[in-house]
Amino acid sequence: MTDCIIVGAGPAGGAAAYHLAKRGLSVLVLEKAALPRSKPCGGGVSPAIAAWFDFDFEPAIAAHVDQVRFTWQQGDPVQVRLRTEPMWMVQREVFDPFLLKQAEAVGATVQDQTSVTGLSFDGNQWQVTTNREVLTATYVIAADGAMGICAKLLGLKGCGRSAIAASAYLNDAPSEPTLAQFDFGQVKNGFIWNFPQGDRTVVSAATMEGKGKERDLEQQLRHYLGDRTATIQPAAMNLWTHQAPLHTQNALLVGDSAGLADPLLAEGIRPALWSGVKAAEAIAAAQAGDGDAIANYSQVIQASWGENMVLAQRVSGIFYKFPKLAYTVGIKQPFATTLMSKILCGQLTYSAVLDRAMTALKKKLSPFS
Repeated sequence: MTDCIIVGAGPAGGAAAYHLAKRGLSVLVLEKAALPRSKPCGGGVSPAIAAWFDFDFEPAIAAHVDQVRFTWQQGDPVQVRLRTEPMWMVQREVFDPFLLKQAEAVGATVQDQTSVTGLSFDGNQWQVTTNREVLTATYVIAADGAMGICAKLLGLKGCGRSAIAASAYLNDAPSEPTLAQFDFGQVKNGFIWNFPQGDRTVVSAATMEGKGKERDLEQQLRHYLGDRTATIQPAAMNLWTHQAPLHTQNALLVGDSAGLADPLLAEGIRPALWSGVKAAEAIAAAQAGDGDAIANYSQVIQASWGENMVLAQRVSGIFYKFPKLAYTVGIKQPFATTLMSKILCGQLTYSAVLDRAMTALKKKLSPFS
């Protein structure tokens, strides 16, 4: 009997495991793959996440980015230097195990090569059926990602919708090791990003249209890469679209299982970590006797992340419907580029950005300015 079983060993699962184990709860993390495992991902992480943990992430950071360049079909560039703490770039096969090791150090147990095939609740505890055995726990956290089965097994749909991405890793040192690049106009309803990751570069493409565009996305990514050869790895995303319950009896959804990825910029690691932290807080409170803690988790995520994503969804709908116009009148404006870079670093919300952008635009258009 375990206090909490966490299904999935990504950032959301690792964050939840750390904070639960640190509070003294018994925690078992189940991961279907053999660890460490690779994960196609751009690897951009906001430095704001450091405030949620009491250890130093520096050993897991591959590069620090202090400049961002935006282009339209690899031309018409605009570049800004971040006025915030540099953005982190991580390699997931390093970052995820690092977080799990912190969780193990405070008492969590991690078991890989273990697939969950069934979940059932008897009114007091969960039975978790795996390819190895049947386990029991008072609480369950579904952290098994966009393609995981736990949300369905729990009867929950989450807040997201399916979208796709693809990544290519170039095993050569980046020519500009502190520069992140975003290119618009080559991917319909999406974009390409080019991130330094220490001794390598990752080039990824994402489309917000959903499944069925995998072949087109790979072709667009290869066009961007030119004569550089690389294996392209597909990845699923679960982009936020609406408010929805993220809990059921003694069980919670976190990260991509919950559908929390940013629908404009496809950022997924920060909301995954945040939801893991909040899930741990909810379960610890429930274990201590708070009968509303589990249900309150959905409200906390909706208030702290979902309300911001409502605006991100609206901006995404406009931006990807009229991308060239949005690039010209939005991203090309120095103030807008600066504000967007602050979103990437977790220093501003979409609400704050829209307020500032509208103020700056009104001032720019005013005949009295």
